[in-house]
Amino acid sequence: MGRGVRGSWQSRLAMQPLPEVLSRAVIPAGVRSVLERLLAAGHEAWLVGGGVRDLLRGGHPKDWDVATDALPEQVVKLFRRVVPTGIAHGTVTVLVPGGHVEVTTFRAESAYVDGRRPGSVAFHRDLVADLARRDFTINALAFDPVGGRFRDPFGGQEDLARRRVRCVGVAAERFGEDGLRPLRAVRFATVLEFELDPETEAAIPGALPVFDKVALERRREELVKLLLAPGVARGVDLLRRTGLLDRILPELDEALDTIRNARVSRASPVLEVRLAALLVGVARPEGALDRLRLPAKVVETVGALLAHPLPPEASTWSDAELRRWLVRLGPERWEVARALAEATGVDPDGALGQRIAGIVAARPPLSAKDLALDGAAIMQTLGVGPSPAVGEATRFLLDRVLDRPDLNTPEQLRELLRTRPA
Repeated sequence: MGRGVRGSWQSRLAMQPLPEVLSRAVIPAGVRSVLERLLAAGHEAWLVGGGVRDLLRGGHPKDWDVATDALPEQVVKLFRRVVPTGIAHGTVTVLVPGGHVEVTTFRAESAYVDGRRPGSVAFHRDLVADLARRDFTINALAFDPVGGRFRDPFGGQEDLARRRVRCVGVAAERFGEDGLRPLRAVRFATVLEFELDPETEAAIPGALPVFDKVALERRREELVKLLLAPGVARGVDLLRRTGLLDRILPELDEALDTIRNARVSRASPVLEVRLAALLVGVARPEGALDRLRLPAKVVETVGALLAHPLPPEASTWSDAELRRWLVRLGPERWEVARALAEATGVDPDGALGQRIAGIVAARPPLSAKDLALDGAAIMQTLGVGPSPAVGEATRFLLDRVLDRPDLNTPEQLRELLRTRPA
């Protein structure tokens, strides 16, 4: 069978006892109906993967995956509302009340020709062979809540108990098949707060050339999940230790890892804040942000946070200086900027953030649209038509009201225009 899986398959074919936590598990009615329909038609039907892992940990899965020996076209005929999302690879999405269920035919895969996808896929009727193609033992689990059956042929339940991420079979082979798996291993260890199995971790450096072939978008999805985890600092350290960090963010100076990881661990679990905390001090952060293929709004926010951070002396600033900082930053970004200041140690007790919150709550004029005079009123006051003079007058008024928001009334702004220096 050529998968390098530990132990003989025959010794693992027997059904395992149903864990008590699974016997109590509540399966959504829509998900259960998919299993029941497949079973009633004479097919095998199992919940597999991360959903079973989460149930075993006492959690509530967000996604539900079903594995079956039914061919994709048979699945399509059994259900009224289906989407052929990946039918060539055996996956059909069944729409159920409140969500959807991914139904995938048991399959075996040929050699991975490019480190990203198998050369071909063959459908079969062997659940254990299907589980053997999966990445980690904690994802190679199957549960039939209708019949009360459980399969764990590769020791995933034991690894969950030991809080360990371990590849199914030989780690180097699994990583050679799909270059994203090394990053997924680190992400699972970070998010679940597990350890990496020594053999699994040791195989990652050798798989880096395969990792280099992975699409940037796929890397980004895993990295974002890692960055938002409670144990983010440990995750970044694992990335460094395995060589993945140099492939993802080569801009990060290893000499600053200790300071950086402490800063990132203090940062709020908001993507823009954690990214900014990670990139503080990087000479060209825009290069890293572009490489991650992040949404434009995220890139703009992180760029603004890095370009206009609160400096150590900000606690001594006047309210007028803080209002001018808000203009430079973009007033809508004040909360993430406040969170970054706490992470960097500029505002350790949050007092500066409270001052800024009070300023924002007072709704001071921070842009031209906040002025009590619009462009038409300014032209009328000056006795001019559309011209550069209107823009100059607008900037003059905004500059004055940033110092004194109480001046922002039509009467006082007109008086300022009439009496301003030539």
